[in-house]
Amino acid sequence: MTTPTFWDNVLEFFYVLIGLQLGYTAYKAFTDQTNQKRIGTGLFWLDLGLLFALGKVLPTVVSGVLVVFLGIVTIINQFEAGKFANFSMDALVANAKRYRNWVFFPVLCLAIVSMLLAKFIPDSSKVAIGFAAVIGTVFAWLIFRGSFKATMAESDRMIQSMGTSGVLPQLLAALGVIFSISGVGTVIADAIGGVVPEGSRFFGVVAYVLGMVLFTAIMGNAFAAFTVITAGIGIPFVIAQGANPAIAGALAMTAGYCGTLLTPMAANFNALPASLMEMKNPYGVIKEQAPMATLMIVVHIVLMYFWAF
Repeated sequence: MTTPTFWDNVLEFFYVLIGLQLGYTAYKAFTDQTNQKRIGTGLFWLDLGLLFALGKVLPTVVSGVLVVFLGIVTIINQFEAGKFANFSMDALVANAKRYRNWVFFPVLCLAIVSMLLAKFIPDSSKVAIGFAAVIGTVFAWLIFRGSFKATMAESDRMIQSMGTSGVLPQLLAALGVIFSISGVGTVIADAIGGVVPEGSRFFGVVAYVLGMVLFTAIMGNAFAAFTVITAGIGIPFVIAQGANPAIAGALAMTAGYCGTLLTPMAANFNALPASLMEMKNPYGVIKEQAPMATLMIVVHIVLMYFWAF
């Protein structure tokens, strides 16, 4: 058993912090008298908070039961996102005029601080976004004269607005690991071997790119799809034909992002914005992205065929 490093402990601290925020959301859900499903909703957020805060010390069987319980709450329709008062449009316009471009500064901190940490302290890359979020929050307090109470309330509003979609990234990442361990890549390679003409670079490239797009659309996560599709298609049908592994791999990853644009499974990118903006069509974001995604799929096939070899 390896000894946890300083950065491992810091990462665990951020997980506990997320768990505490989810626990607060559970408390707000339990006490929300307007929510007819407040018990199930509160249990859902409490369950998820326990997984984040205590995931490292909980027995694996207990963690598995807690994950299954998340599914049970949603299957029996006992989850309902909380309702919040609408913002005053006059106040929003007034604040926009008052703060102008300063509203973007805390958000930019996420990108700038995490990038600098990852570059100059490589070992901190796993916690860089956590540090950046803390620094961005402090700047937000200073610029907008915020408070800890307001931060907790707004975090609760954001979490409840996401609803069950917020769990998808973790579940999809776990699914990618399961697929890799269970040998799905080998199964895909055997299936593709009977379709792609032997020695054909072009059809190998097409299969690699479309495989990444399709699997990413299914799993909602290009990173989870990359290992499976590269092992099953990329290595035997593209790299083995003489393609540069670095170029082919990089293009395959970005091809996967084309699949991200086309699927509601990528909840953070497609389902969540539609929910937060209260769009009439829950697939409206995907509809707008589809033409560009289709064009970029073709571009990736061309680039990989002519550049990787």
